[in-house]
Amino acid sequence: MALKMNLRLGTGMPNVNGQKKIRHILSLSGGKDSAALAIYMRDRIDGMEYIFHDSGKELPETYEYLERLEGYLGTKVVRTTFGTTFDDLLRRYGGILPSNHRRWCTKMMKLKPFEDYVGNDECVNYIGIRADEDRVGYISHKPNIIASFPFRDDGIAYEDVVRILMESGIGLPPYIEWGRSRSGCYFCFYQQKIEWVRLKQKHPEYYEMAKAYEKPNRVNGNVFFWCKEESLEDLEQPERMQQIIENWEKSQEKQRQRRKDVPLASILAGMEYEPPTREGCLICQL
Repeated sequence: MALKMNLRLGTGMPNVNGQKKIRHILSLSGGKDSAALAIYMRDRIDGMEYIFHDSGKELPETYEYLERLEGYLGTKVVRTTFGTTFDDLLRRYGGILPSNHRRWCTKMMKLKPFEDYVGNDECVNYIGIRADEDRVGYISHKPNIIASFPFRDDGIAYEDVVRILMESGIGLPPYIEWGRSRSGCYFCFYQQKIEWVRLKQKHPEYYEMAKAYEKPNRVNGNVFFWCKEESLEDLEQPERMQQIIENWEKSQEKQRQRRKDVPLASILAGMEYEPPTREGCLICQL
């Protein structure tokens, strides 16, 4: 399919008072969709700013992928930080780990750094939600930040994203090779249990660091786990890990049997087809 895009905003277009220029900013997560969007937009917007909200808890493969992308884009990706570390924030929140119900890590280490970076400037924020995804994602409530969805506007779906990455030579994120489906922190609470198993197998040192966070908090002394009801200490037991692997293999086989039309791009890339709806934090995973 021919890839094209309708741009409604020109580069550096003055705002209504004619005094400021619009900034064009694309946030990278270390994932395939935002990387493909950066490639797709490279020659369409002059002066595009590429930023990465570095939590300090990323996988080494994520940093490697960003460096690879910088080489293709021919420009540096700005690393934004909030000025405090995850551990500083964890102490501020009483040692209570973030979860899908307590997403303070997203708020304080992703969203706030982005809005601080933009400040009061007029900004178009480019977001890599695909045309085959049914979700809105993060849209700033600040009136000076406008969200733009080029992939959705241009009908770019999963197989197109894979093709963009392959044709550019950037390829897919290296962590996909060992079975991780998402970018983001190595202890991301949105990980599937099979991904925890793979983290244990591929990066046991990161697994141990994640496990060390599971200790009584200062608020009520309760222990919070990354996997809700199961501790990483229990999960890493050989019998439990084998059970998780077997359950995952069975679920994958059921999904393969249900799918009739698997995109060719998925086969060529050696990847499982990604369903249109993904659970997780948008700004971390795209």
